[in-house]
Amino acid sequence: MRTLTIPGIDNPPEELEELGFKYIDEGKTKEGLKLILRAAKGYENRGDKENAARLYRYLGYFLAKRAGIEKARPSLLKSAYLYIDLIEREISRPEVDIDALDDYCFSVLEAFATLNDARLLGKYSMEFAGIYEDLGSSYEESGDISLAIRAYESAFRYYRLAGSEENAKKVAEKLISLYGQIAETKLSEGDAGAAADAFYELARYTKVIFGYDAHFREMMDTAAKNYERASKLAYSEGDLDRTTTYLLKAQYAYLLAGNSGRAKLIGINTIRMLNQVVSAHRASGDERGAARKLLEATETLIGIGKVEEAMTAYRSALDSMSGLKPKTRVRLAVAKVYASQKRSVEVLEEIDIVEFYLKKNNISKAFEVADKILEKRDELAEIRKKIQEAEGITEF
Repeated sequence: MRTLTIPGIDNPPEELEELGFKYIDEGKTKEGLKLILRAAKGYENRGDKENAARLYRYLGYFLAKRAGIEKARPSLLKSAYLYIDLIEREISRPEVDIDALDDYCFSVLEAFATLNDARLLGKYSMEFAGIYEDLGSSYEESGDISLAIRAYESAFRYYRLAGSEENAKKVAEKLISLYGQIAETKLSEGDAGAAADAFYELARYTKVIFGYDAHFREMMDTAAKNYERASKLAYSEGDLDRTTTYLLKAQYAYLLAGNSGRAKLIGINTIRMLNQVVSAHRASGDERGAARKLLEATETLIGIGKVEEAMTAYRSALDSMSGLKPKTRVRLAVAKVYASQKRSVEVLEEIDIVEFYLKKNNISKAFEVADKILEKRDELAEIRKKIQEAEGITEF
């Protein structure tokens, strides 16, 4: 095992970084932060902007929590501008790495949001939206519909963040067209599950144009019916695991479509099947599989209003599950039930943000937004408290 020595002037940034984090872990915070700052400068001098930006970002958020925003400002700004350089480099490549671009753009906007700098947040949201819209057009022209959708969805979200509703609606219309193409293709191929996913997305962007009206409900109802078809096919193949997953999706699509009666009937039937599937997983020693289906049982029970039973299932699921994703999904289920009851476009738009971050695999941000949906509505305070209790959290 390599021994870390006292750093000198010529130590490479990798060693400075490693020792800096070691000091912080040991409680030598001041010394550790100094070394991480030296490491960041070392990476920057070497031309390694990605590692430099990462460490300045770390310093900024560490200082923001411990010493306040003003102390964090220089590091966060340095990080943001390095990420902007990385964005410019990435979009100049012949083949753009859209995953890397997503990370860079999010890091810039998160820094400006943390600094409460509305001007820079708005400015760069608009710039990034334009970049993604151009990328979407290029991908669409080359026939790569999947990447076109990814790019357009980022453009839509950033236009929304910038407050440019007209541009957001323009991009939403493009997404409606693309998801419509996918839905038709998947239906012709007999892939009801993929068609249902496309109709679900189609409904979301239809809502942007028309609101929570008949157009939205019709598309969501079509998604629900196709999820049901997919569940029947899975059932005919003896695959109860996939059957219950599709039925859960059908339940919530029917809820959002305003067909609460059908949603409840599906939910009651689904919970019976899920009990069988959980038992089968446990009998085979597959505790992770059992936990996965217990989480679906939690969502199903929330959908039919059986909160106490849902929390029992949720506690059992958490015995073999960790991380923020299951916690996000449970809050999302509550939010969808609430949105369907209130016919609330506002809540649906917040749900859209959660689902956007889930697609981007930014689970921490997805959780933050999902929890905020519940936290800021008095009617949801009690169920949020029950969820936290199931998670072992007690607020005093």
